Amino acid sequence: MSTKIYASDYPELLPFEASDRLRHEVAYFMSVPGEHGVPELGEDEYWIDAVNARRWLDDGVISVVSPLDSENQTEVELSEEHEAWLEWMLAHQVSRIRFGQ
Repeated sequence: MSTKIYASDYPELLPFEASDRLRHEVAYFMSVPGEHGVPELGEDEYWIDAVNARRWLDDGVISVVSPLDSENQTEVELSEEHEAWLEWMLAHQVSRIRFGQ
C-alpha cells in the first residue's frame, strides 16, 4: 500500500508518492512544533527543517536517539526513498507536510 505526502503550504504541488513505511519513519526527521522557530502544526502535519534536510542528504545518514536510552544515538543510512523525498522537499522549498491517500 502507498500513501502520498502533500506540501501543506503549496496545495498546487503534486504530492510525493511514498510507502507506508515512510509515513512511520517521518518521526525521525520531524522538528518539534513550538521549538526553534517551528510553527504550531495542524493535526497530521509535520515540519521538516530545510537545513537539516540538506545536511542529511549531504551526509547520507540521520542520527536517531534510542527510545530506551536518550544518552545514546546511532546513525542510520538514508534509503533511496528517504533521499528522493528529501530532494523533493528541498527542490520545492517544502517544510510543512501532511499525509493522505
